[in-house]
Amino acid sequence: MASSRLGVRIGNWLEDEYAHQDLLRDFIRKREQGQLLVQRLARLQENIFKRVELSVSSDGFVHFGDTVLLKNPDNKSLDLEGTSEEKDPEMCGDVTLAVDMEEVSLYSDEPLQISRGLSAVKRVDPIGRNTFCIVSADGSAVGEPLRYGQNFLLGTKGGVSDKLFYLASDHKTFKNFAKKSRLQKVFLTAEVSYLAVWQAKSLDPQLRLEHEGFPVPADTKIIITHCYTNRNLAVPRTFCVWSYFGREFEVICHNYLDTHKVEEDKNHWEMITANPGPEDGTMLDRPKAFPEGYKKELDS
Repeated sequence: MASSRLGVRIGNWLEDEYAHQDLLRDFIRKREQGQLLVQRLARLQENIFKRVELSVSSDGFVHFGDTVLLKNPDNKSLDLEGTSEEKDPEMCGDVTLAVDMEEVSLYSDEPLQISRGLSAVKRVDPIGRNTFCIVSADGSAVGEPLRYGQNFLLGTKGGVSDKLFYLASDHKTFKNFAKKSRLQKVFLTAEVSYLAVWQAKSLDPQLRLEHEGFPVPADTKIIITHCYTNRNLAVPRTFCVWSYFGREFEVICHNYLDTHKVEEDKNHWEMITANPGPEDGTMLDRPKAFPEGYKKELDS
């Protein structure tokens, strides 16, 4: 009786030993192939946080082929009216359009793939995941200025892809909508179609017809409208998503209008270019210009 119990113990021990050896061999194989979770996360961080050089605008306008940041500027103040959520300091500040890291799988043996989702992040420095290229949709040459009312595409490699994926949207359906707000979602697609075509519009609705056909200035508030659905790119900020890198904001297509039928700050965007001066960085880092003698008065 005792010997049989001893045999059982030996058998279980041998099975555990074989299982441990299999786990060790699997660990060594994944480490050699760079497939360990810590290795994949480090590689993902290296790619998406890699600094990207923005295009310099010598004439102050945005051009086809330019690499830019799409920034939703902070228009809120803690003293302004609004809900407690909207006045939360965590909700305030500039945010930029970026590839959503929530959908990136680190647990698959497949190579890292670009996420098809979008989010807004509280980073205004150009990195792999939040830089976009302005691509022509009507055959305009690289270097030509983008004009108000002209069709264009927004492409990105997301820091992990070798080819461009394009910002797109489609009508909301019972099965196809944004996760948090349940409004019209935006996504990335490899296909160039009318779902990926956008237009820039002047911020002032009363001047839109007058500005039609004029070049779009860089680093200036504009409205970005989806041509197929006539909905505007938006960041409500009250709908948050979580990724490997913390809390971010859901990006959707929706027209947020005030009582005067004017787009709210949720629909405001700026195409940020590089600083042409010796200071480097983006135009956000460029020192403010003061009239002659004004800075001396401030110092005194």
